[in-house]
Amino acid sequence: MSKTIKVALAGAGAFGIKHLDGIKNIDGVEVVSLVGRELEKTKEVASKYGIGHVTTDLAASLALPEVDAVILCTPTQMHASQTIACLNAGKHVQVEIPLADSWKGAEEVVRLAKQTGKVAMCGHTRRFNPSHQWVKHKIKAGEFNIQQMDVQTYFFRRTNMNALGQARSWTDHLLWHHAAHTVDLFAYQAGSPIVKANAVQGPVHPTLGIAMDMSIQLQAANGAICTLSLSFNNDGPLGTYFRYIGDTGTYLARYDDLYTGKEEQIDVSKVDVSMNGIELQDREFFAAIQEGREPNASVAQVLPCYQVLHNLELQLNPG
Repeated sequence: MSKTIKVALAGAGAFGIKHLDGIKNIDGVEVVSLVGRELEKTKEVASKYGIGHVTTDLAASLALPEVDAVILCTPTQMHASQTIACLNAGKHVQVEIPLADSWKGAEEVVRLAKQTGKVAMCGHTRRFNPSHQWVKHKIKAGEFNIQQMDVQTYFFRRTNMNALGQARSWTDHLLWHHAAHTVDLFAYQAGSPIVKANAVQGPVHPTLGIAMDMSIQLQAANGAICTLSLSFNNDGPLGTYFRYIGDTGTYLARYDDLYTGKEEQIDVSKVDVSMNGIELQDREFFAAIQEGREPNASVAQVLPCYQVLHNLELQLNPG
């Protein structure tokens, strides 16, 4: 495909704007339709980014014949059904993490993607962050093998707020959203499927209806282990921090920055064409469309992650 890829983006909130900022740097791609929950706010974002078509209905965007692909940055609970709608409309689709909030939904998306032959990708951004790419290159070169990953995912979410501090219309989830990043990354970096998984969770919030604290243990078939701590109660530094403990060194990844175990910063600026993981993720999506190939983080590649999440959910909620 040599023509400009025309894109509809659904979800004009904090993460949708991150994608719009990344796409500005990618040649041969144009966002032609923007979908949002509140029309006036969506029009404001569309005006800023020069997007001509604005709607509150994803179906209206899918009906546009010029739209080749869709990026979904909508609430977690909509991901599977909206991805299925995009595929049924004959559009390539990238859905933000998580792929689904149930095993059944994840399976159905993968089945339909295979049936339609469209590029279908999930936003597992950690695969694309330069810090994690640097570690992956070390592993591929045979210079580093993971013994343990120690991961902390900490936010302060006692009310429904998004990354911009604005009220959310939906409830976030530690297991199906935030744990998905690490469960997938651990298996991807280890190059080995997860064969053991255990979880415990803290008290359920009285109004949000979700556990606010969780601890997960994983083991890959090659023996590597991962310890993941998650919290929406953390009143302090926010985000996700990864410690790779290996046979030849220790590395600390903080989003796009990387350090040795002794806090010496590693230059990862030349790992890829950008330091922006979201932009790199989008570049992979559009390149896969242009080249007619499966992308890294295709829905089929990340499906094992959701099998693990499903099994953990059964452990946490056996009833």
